[in-house]
Amino acid sequence: MALLLKLPQGLRACHAGPLQLFRRTKVMDASKFRMALENLPPTQVTQLDNGLRVASEDSGSQTATVGLWINAGSRYENGSNNGVAHFLEHMAFKGTTKRSQTDLELEVENMGAHLNAYTSREETVFYAKCLSKDVPKAVEILFDIVQNPKLGEAEIARERNVILREMQEVECNLREVVFDHLHATAYQGTSLGNTILGPTKNIQSISKKELQDYIDTHYKAPHFVLAAAGGVNHKELVELAKQHFGTMVPSVVAKKAMLEACRFTGSEVRVRDDSLPLAHVAIAVEGCGWTDQDHVPLLVAASFIGAWDRSQSGSVNNASKLAVAAAVDGLCHTFQSFNTCYRDTGLWGIYFVCDPLTCEDMLFNVQNEWMRLCTIITEGEIERAKNLLKTNMLLHLDGSTPACEEIGHQLLRYNRRVPPHELEQRIDSVTAREVRDVAKKYIFDRCPAVAAVGPVENLPDYMRIRSSMHWTRL
Repeated sequence: MALLLKLPQGLRACHAGPLQLFRRTKVMDASKFRMALENLPPTQVTQLDNGLRVASEDSGSQTATVGLWINAGSRYENGSNNGVAHFLEHMAFKGTTKRSQTDLELEVENMGAHLNAYTSREETVFYAKCLSKDVPKAVEILFDIVQNPKLGEAEIARERNVILREMQEVECNLREVVFDHLHATAYQGTSLGNTILGPTKNIQSISKKELQDYIDTHYKAPHFVLAAAGGVNHKELVELAKQHFGTMVPSVVAKKAMLEACRFTGSEVRVRDDSLPLAHVAIAVEGCGWTDQDHVPLLVAASFIGAWDRSQSGSVNNASKLAVAAAVDGLCHTFQSFNTCYRDTGLWGIYFVCDPLTCEDMLFNVQNEWMRLCTIITEGEIERAKNLLKTNMLLHLDGSTPACEEIGHQLLRYNRRVPPHELEQRIDSVTAREVRDVAKKYIFDRCPAVAAVGPVENLPDYMRIRSSMHWTRL
């Protein structure tokens, strides 16, 4: 659409040639973008007789990422064993019945590979990055560390101290602290409110029996996805999976893993510490789960709010009104919107870091943007948000490791790989009216969860925050 500007008379007189109108240009050509998505390698998926799923994308490169994605995380724990999934992740690298810790480390190093793992609230992941020719060895190592961990008493005792030190490091990362508090207050009394690392008392008491019980309950074939991306042959990967994982217990024999329903509670937690230089604040409403039809509109809504950091250039010309306000008025050092999803619930909100006396003004601007999102957001603003979301989607798939992660996550969450071009079309189909309707459903006049750490005296009390979750001028 052409944007017409009325030029001053003097400027028109000096313009010898035909008048060139300023035009809004799209960030990218839509057809080229769609072609780039469609030209990504297809995802091949095979399910073994025992329920384990094997999925891969062959890009023909000389390197590959292969890993195991498991339905097992802190949400599958209770108060007495909270932290066991993360503890078990650590123990997987401390030797198996076949390899000592030294043998394992030397074998991985001699391949020139990288072996890593992480635990989240709903998933545990073990993965290796290696040369394509070493994929068979990487799969065998992954099988060994997951199915045959040694769990020696000396190694368990040694790892307690490692995890306790890790907990101290996490406590210094105020962003992690705030999000742990946010989950604790939003899902109080439920397993989603637990931290991933668990409380200190549990780390000091977790035994080999509890670790083995967790393996017996959750580390079963139907809970596993073997995913790979890069230079990997799917047929060979399936044969490797049958060779190493074919004898794993299927669901009819495995103990039933109960997933507790989690209840969202509008509430707050504040940890006031005036010795800290900056206030760290997160505010969120209850969002939706991965498979909910509102997931994509909420992604677009989060993209509309966006992210900003003081180090960015050109902030005063940013299309985001919140970013302009933050830059011009110095409201914060950084902010980032988020849409954190789980199986049946989620957290949609924003995290920001600000000076002690700007908490109130920053929160006022945040909630004002949220109300605009619910009521008067325009097609042009939503178009910008969709373009930003699609660009970030492509950037996230750059490399074998992000692609492998995407495959593993989606097989667990959707039971299929969502093709990038399908997701792009779903994003394109979102309208401003749909975003407004979804925002009214999840944000407007809803009780938020608030977590704040640092010099937060200037942050309004909860009832004032709650009263700003609606406009009377509809």
